[in-house]
Formats: sequence, structure tokens, C-alpha cells
Amino acid sequence: MIEITANRNVDRLDVFIAEILNITRSRATALIKKQHVMSDSAHKILKPSSSVFEGDVFHVEIPLSNNLGAIIPENIDFDVVYEDMNILVINKPSGLVVHPAPGNREHTLVNAILFRYPDVRLISQRSRPGIVHRLDAGTSGLMVVARTDEAMVSLQKLFGEHKVNKQYIALIHGRPERSEGIISAPIDRDPDNATKRCVIEGGRPAMTGYKVLWTRNRKTDSKKVSMVLCKLFTGRTHQIRVHFSALNCPLIGDISYGAGDEGLKRVYLHSWKLEFPHPITNIPMKFIQHIGADFTEYIKNYVI
Repeated sequence: MIEITANRNVDRLDVFIAEILNITRSRATALIKKQHVMSDSAHKILKPSSSVFEGDVFHVEIPLSNNLGAIIPENIDFDVVYEDMNILVINKPSGLVVHPAPGNREHTLVNAILFRYPDVRLISQRSRPGIVHRLDAGTSGLMVVARTDEAMVSLQKLFGEHKVNKQYIALIHGRPERSEGIISAPIDRDPDNATKRCVIEGGRPAMTGYKVLWTRNRKTDSKKVSMVLCKLFTGRTHQIRVHFSALNCPLIGDISYGAGDEGLKRVYLHSWKLEFPHPITNIPMKFIQHIGADFTEYIKNYVI
């Protein structure tokens, strides 16, 4: 059971629960409708549209999920940057999917974690044990993973309350008009492609801060390539990729969002910095992971 205290007024309960627990709004709606969300102050059954007032206390029960069946541990290599009894901080390689899903139940980071850290299997959230945030398959870099239920609940709240500082390094086509700024544009599912996201009116608020580190000409065609530092203020699916595509500066290697780089093996996006208070001790944690060899190889071969 997760206890949540509202720190502000929110028009809808499903929006509030989704944000605080870092889950989809549809999942939050399902939890509320199935009466897995209760309130200390309400004397009636809560609805997804119920209002939330500052100081309201909610209790959320996350039922066990076994819809994917048993997850088989697999000996897949990944780098561990930090570990203790409650959390792992890992350097995810590009090309590794984070968690099993229908049609892709093997060869994921979760399979690899369960092989090296069997205790993670004890976490109640069976389908995605330990996973509190995700990186796209093509994205490399830092992720924090929970090893206990207590750490997982605490990390979910930290992400939901925007107390985790996430910064990325990206290579993009061209150069934005401004050398630094904040892209504030709502994101939701692409109405023409359910697997993609797009900037769309009425979508979920999304903000990405950025700063151009350098711009150079590409060897093959003299077109501009820029390296940018990105900071996420929200955590929407494909957020950085969608926002830079909307600026007509898609990420190098991102064929899904208009880069046209069919010959490349990855999207050039790397989770570079991760800062958060430790979910149990509250001690400030800071991790930096520099770009890998495949990232620098592209720069040497095609840009410098």
C-alpha cells in the first residue's frame, strides 16, 4: 500500500495519481475504478474525475501483475555504476530493451537484472520488477533500478514529484535557431501511428531544456550536425526525440522521427547525468556517465 499526500490542488484524481506514481493515465484510471485508490477524507467511492485538494491523503494498492508470465533470467552484459541493498544505478547499452512486453518477453534489461540480482524478483510489481523509469531501446546511459519494494515506492514518488535531475547528450541534424532554451510543447500518441508520439494540441504537457554545445559540418554532405545537452523537466515517452523532430532537428539515427539515417545502428541519445536523493537515506546521489565508444566513433568518422 502506497500513501500519497497531495501537495497542491489538481482538477482530476487520475491525472494526479499518474503523475505522482509515474504511470500512464489509463493505468491510474483503472486503479481508481477498481477501488485500489482510497482517501482518508472522502466518504464516497472515488472517481477518476474526483478533485484533489492540497493535504488530501490517498492510499494506493498496486495489485500484482502476472500477465507476462514468468520472466526468465538471462546472462546479458551491462555495466553497474553503483549498487547497495536498495538500488542499482546502471549504464544501459544502446540496443537493449528495458523490460518485457507482449511479443518481446526475452533479452531485456529486466531479464539481465534478474540473472545478476535474483532478489529483485521479490518486488511486488512482477512484470517490471525494479523499473521506475525507462530509456528507449536505442538510448544508452544511466538508469536507477529499485531492489526493494520500499525503494521502488520511494523512487516512483521522487520521479512523480520531479525531484530527479535527468540530463542527456544528443546529436541532432542541423542547429536550433536559439543556442539554448526550453522546448515547451504538449506530447501525445500520434493519431496516425500508435507506436509513435507527436507534438499535438491537447496532449500532455512536456518541457525539455537544451543547450547547443557545438555545431560542425558533416564530412559526407557538409550539412550541420550539433551536439546538445538536454534536461528533462517532464518524462513523456520519446520526449527528446519528439521535441527536436518538431524543431526540424531530428536526432541522428532516429528514423522513426524523420532523421532518414537508415544505415546507422542506433539513435545518438545518451543519459549522461542522473541526480536524486537516495530513496531510503535521502542522501544526495549524483552520477555522470560519459558517452561510449560507438557514440564517439560516429563523431570521429562523420563529423570531425
